Amino acid sequence: QVQLVESGGGLVQPGGSLRLSCVASGSIFSIDVMGWYRQAPGKQRDLVATITSVGTTNYADSVKGRFTISRDNAKNTAYLQMHSLKPEDTAVYYCNADIRRYSYSSVRNRYWGQGTQVTVSS
Repeated sequence: QVQLVESGGGLVQPGGSLRLSCVASGSIFSIDVMGWYRQAPGKQRDLVATITSVGTTNYADSVKGRFTISRDNAKNTAYLQMHSLKPEDTAVYYCNADIRRYSYSSVRNRYWGQGTQVTVSS
């Protein structure tokens, strides 16, 4: 089985910073793209940022210049460093990963974590 666990969420004032972590564990051969998404109450889940296994990144326009995605392949971990947080960044943040579980199979499946709440408020 494969599990993704996010951590690092919380309450922060506008202009503050937070760092989210996402650890993938279980039967894993390799991880391709890892990503962060967020979902505010009553809204759809939206892309925040993605990173490939070689470090190529992609960001939503709303977070460019404020958020940085990174990963540690040896630890099967992705990070999301968030600066200059705004009230509109308030959401549940979800991590996902495209994982190949076995060396003998090229099949990749997308797994999701349970999410971590980020609240930006004074």
